[in-house]
Amino acid sequence: MNVGIGRYNEANRAYTALAYRQMGGEVERSRTIHLGIDLFMKEGSPVFAPLESIIHSFQNNDQVHDYGPTIILHHAVEGGIEFYTLYGHLSLESLENLSVGMHLKKGDRIGTIGDPSINGQWPPHLHFQIITDRLKYSGDFPGVCAPVNRSLWLSLCPDPNLILQIPSMKDPDPGLKPKEILEIRNRYLGRSLSVSYENPIKLVRGWMQYVYDHLGREYLDAVNNVCHVGHCHPVVIEAARKQMALLNTNTRYLHDTIIEYAERLCATLPDSLQVCFFVCSGSEANELALRLARAHTGGTDFIVVEGGYHGNTSALIDISSYKFDGPGGAGPPPYVHKVRMPDRYRGPYKDDHDAGRLYAHQVSDVLNQAKHDGRRIASFISESMLSCGGQIVLPPNYLPEVYRSVREAGGVCIADEVQVGFGRVGTHFWGFETQGVVPDIVTLGKPMGNGHPIGAVVTTPEIAESFSNGMEYFNTFGGNPVSCAVGLSVLNVIKSEQLQQHALTVGTHLKENLRNMMTTYPLIGDVRGEGLFLGLELVRHAETLEPATDEAAYIAERMKDRGVLMSTDGPYHNVLKIKPPMVFNKEDADRLVNTLELVLKEPRLKLVGLNP
Repeated sequence: MNVGIGRYNEANRAYTALAYRQMGGEVERSRTIHLGIDLFMKEGSPVFAPLESIIHSFQNNDQVHDYGPTIILHHAVEGGIEFYTLYGHLSLESLENLSVGMHLKKGDRIGTIGDPSINGQWPPHLHFQIITDRLKYSGDFPGVCAPVNRSLWLSLCPDPNLILQIPSMKDPDPGLKPKEILEIRNRYLGRSLSVSYENPIKLVRGWMQYVYDHLGREYLDAVNNVCHVGHCHPVVIEAARKQMALLNTNTRYLHDTIIEYAERLCATLPDSLQVCFFVCSGSEANELALRLARAHTGGTDFIVVEGGYHGNTSALIDISSYKFDGPGGAGPPPYVHKVRMPDRYRGPYKDDHDAGRLYAHQVSDVLNQAKHDGRRIASFISESMLSCGGQIVLPPNYLPEVYRSVREAGGVCIADEVQVGFGRVGTHFWGFETQGVVPDIVTLGKPMGNGHPIGAVVTTPEIAESFSNGMEYFNTFGGNPVSCAVGLSVLNVIKSEQLQQHALTVGTHLKENLRNMMTTYPLIGDVRGEGLFLGLELVRHAETLEPATDEAAYIAERMKDRGVLMSTDGPYHNVLKIKPPMVFNKEDADRLVNTLELVLKEPRLKLVGLNP
């Protein structure tokens, strides 16, 4: 008989129901460590007493994800040693004709394995556990414990293989501990490579909007916009697996997938954007976009927005205010002209209905100054909504005015959609559509491959022709068959699961609930965003807008401790950003809000004097 085995002392991510964790409670209290051995067999398989015993207790623990019908036996062996064994997930028939104190001989039939309809909705199996002290439990006993209490519960529940004697039963391999990984990282990886949170998480699995650490604890991922349609989405995985098993090569050979993907991608964009260049990342896409702009216009200079971020190459650090104005930065080079962030919360035009045009005037001023200085602008580049700038939604009419003036000066307009594209904003498929503009060049990355490294530049035939000057553009991995198959699968999932509409519905629900918290918690100065691209700006004083940087860091850390992953951003790192996988649902939104409220009520934040 083939038997599947769930091991003793194993961290298991299956225990994520409320029975095993308290909603909003500390994840270290989540019960994930298995105290027995599970034997997976067909329903109806017989179960026999391993030793002479008497029936101590029995009952049907009939809650979802509980034991179902359960029997506990009492054993007394030589030397005056007494202990108990537990048999869970049995059939209802197993409890018939039983009585407390009934004597059983070794090998007597106890019962049979139950089916999911009565065993707690688990796959058919027997949970077998040894108990040295039943702690006054009757008919039930914890079969899973929290990692923080692991030593205590293992002392009460020894390894069941002492009785089962399953040969070659290996202990679960826990892998490296987080502290060990950090020590090795510090030796072999650059110190500039950051780690999230004061107490970093070792993640080992992901599924849709959830990730799981090495101790089986579940976290709601409210910040990972890379896994756009969900961690480990089976449709995406299957597309990659299938194509990888057939062929993976470069674009100098012909294959169908790149053509199909280019056609599908361009169909989501305005008609003028119909030429694709495939790359491996958003950084590569923006780097290529700068080359295209210079080749087409003959210009050398770029206009960028304060707080903007466009990638990690040298050229992109030079045009990313988030980097060149930050720690280690040296300011913009002479060919980069920075304009004010169009922030309606902190900026000078907070209450002005014409804020978009007023902010756009600075771009006109830069263009005029550049012309006076004899410098030629190649492009204006901006994210369609500013992510690292603090989840900033551009004011109405900002991009239309900017694009008009840039084009009149002979430049082109680049829309960086690496963060906000592919339906995330809900109302539209692309972020630039919320402004009613058509860019000359669009750059794509992150969500495009759901974690697979793929990016793209899409532009007009005219700009593509200007770039075709005799120098070949070749990218070894950009546009390979596997990447294109993955990209197609992402588009298919967005359409089939209606994730754009989902983002609008869930995002609206979440934003309304977050805004409702503002009157109770003055620490929340602003709630902004569209769809599942949201930000909460935290301030200590509403009048001065003093950024609550330390408080934001504390909240992100405590949200993690309570099982919700968020992080901070913005020039002052006082903005809590929310950019989850698109399968994030209303129940997840409510979990985030409820957990945030628990954190906001903690004593450390009350001391600030801003929260009740």
